[in-house]
Amino acid sequence: MRQVGDVLIKDKTVNVLDADAVSIKQLIEQKQMTVTEITETYIQRIKDTNPAVNFLTEDRFSVALQEAEEADRLLATGEAKGALFGVPISMKESFDVMGMQTTGGLQRLKGFVPDEDAEVVDRLKAEGAIILGKTNTPELCFCQETDNKLYGRTNNPWNLDRTAGGSSGGEGAAIALGCAAVGLGSDIGGSIRFPSHFNGVIGFKSGNGSVSQDGSFPYVDNDLQQRMLGIGPIAKSVRDAKLLYSIISDKSIVEQSLDSFTLNVFRTTNYPLSARTSKLLNDVYVFLEDKFSTEREPVPLLDQSALLWQEIMSIDGGKATSSHAFGSRSRSPHIAFVKELWKGNADIHRYLSWALIGAALFKPSHRRMSEMRNELAEGDKLLEAYLEHRLLIMPVYHTAAPRHNVVYKEIFSIQKTFLQYMPFTAYANTWGLPALTIPIGTDEDGMPIGLQIIGKNGNEDAIFSLGALLEKQFLGYKRAELTS
Repeated sequence: MRQVGDVLIKDKTVNVLDADAVSIKQLIEQKQMTVTEITETYIQRIKDTNPAVNFLTEDRFSVALQEAEEADRLLATGEAKGALFGVPISMKESFDVMGMQTTGGLQRLKGFVPDEDAEVVDRLKAEGAIILGKTNTPELCFCQETDNKLYGRTNNPWNLDRTAGGSSGGEGAAIALGCAAVGLGSDIGGSIRFPSHFNGVIGFKSGNGSVSQDGSFPYVDNDLQQRMLGIGPIAKSVRDAKLLYSIISDKSIVEQSLDSFTLNVFRTTNYPLSARTSKLLNDVYVFLEDKFSTEREPVPLLDQSALLWQEIMSIDGGKATSSHAFGSRSRSPHIAFVKELWKGNADIHRYLSWALIGAALFKPSHRRMSEMRNELAEGDKLLEAYLEHRLLIMPVYHTAAPRHNVVYKEIFSIQKTFLQYMPFTAYANTWGLPALTIPIGTDEDGMPIGLQIIGKNGNEDAIFSLGALLEKQFLGYKRAELTS
């Protein structure tokens, strides 16, 4: 039976909703579908699925259709250009897009519209991408689950009772549903990789300093937090992730051969890990061991990563985040925070409230700050050598997407359970490393499980090459159909 989005190409039916950006560009160039037809198909898919999942914060449909019509005109006159010409994409709410709100999920910023695009948005538009809309985040991107007082909660499209992750949860859900060809997220604490893992999509966190954060809200000022931030694609294919990274990155991708790398596949340790995730790691190792140099050795600095991550995130005790949240210009934003909580302020979500309390509790002393900088410098030197010709294959989280609120409780518990649950994800942030998440399999309930490939800055090509190999051999991207 013919479905919405089906197109017949050389006696083979292809659904544009399943197609990645590279395939859509080819459809357009070969005139199998018009840009307008493709854009209309994606818009209808968003309208059909968003009410249940709630991934979209604001649409851009009318402008997108105008841009699609102009793209068709340019195609007809031979003026089409750009690596993403006519390709419909989505955008995390935290990136400035002219004519659209950037609120960070805060009610107090409702209606704020920046007057220029974020640098990454500008680069994607310059390549011909058509932005369909912006997707949901937790307040100020400060949680690994997506919910806020302004736009509400985003659900996992594979099971609405489960979390979509965060902070790029709306983006992960949108791509999982086939509501855009590709999208963009940001990651300072797993914010691309949690949603990619939980929603069954490909996600790439760029390494330290590789992609500009200009026009990303909230802007990260502190140098140690900046090293943890990575902006990158959330996609349906590894080749799309590589393409988008090449567009938005300030660094070129150097071609490399996987044959010169040792692949270290994570082995179960004292950290919590589901039996199904362990099984998938074993399957990956068996697949790779007769093709490449492989090992299953302890990962250096893994044990230190979660605590360092938490301390770096708490450097100012949440002062900057409180200022954003409450608009306080005083020298004591924490006083404003306490006053708002005392009044029972309904304008800030409990996720952000508790995160701010945690930041205050874990604020490192001046002495500890000096120790941290030394630890990071020594760790960077160690990993520079260790990862010269080595890639790590690790879990993203200990389980597939759990029910709503579980991840929040595990990471923000006063009992410091983040030390158990965050090392896998915090590793790439703490050490400023690029990391690619690939859907590898599912758990007993059919929920996606992804694994991440981590390497050093400059070895992105090897990461993408291994990702493409695993994508082909294992689960890869499968479009989600809504279930209850």
